[in-house]
Amino acid sequence: MLADNSHLIVAAARRRATATRRRAVSALRRLDATGTAITFETVAREAGVSRSWLYKQPDLRAEIERLRARHRPIPAARPVPDRQRASDASLLRRLEAATERNRQLEAENRELREALALALGERRTADLPGRRSDTPRKKSSAVIGPC
Repeated sequence: MLADNSHLIVAAARRRATATRRRAVSALRRLDATGTAITFETVAREAGVSRSWLYKQPDLRAEIERLRARHRPIPAARPVPDRQRASDASLLRRLEAATERNRQLEAENRELREALALALGERRTADLPGRRSDTPRKKSSAVIGPC
């Protein structure tokens, strides 16, 4: 007849459960002390337990969620206070100024294209065969504005 050793198995299971809980609590304390992001994944990895086990422990789950909320980073882009926001009139003025600058740049580009076309035409004319190279050429009168 076999001896009933079930009490030894139950005691071993209790020791394992206690050791597992102790590792999880210790991991939580270490992560919190170092400022590491606390998630079920990081606690499970640090304690050497499964995430599903952590989810099944109501007290540990509540503590992880509490610490995770406390350590949640502050969003980088905070909303601008109302008194610092640009008014509709200010935004409209900025848009008008940008539109005017765009018109100026378009006009300057048009002038530069015309000056380039004129210069290339003069160069092509100068390179024609039979054209005397000792004849002085008329210089372009186009003035290039500021950049």
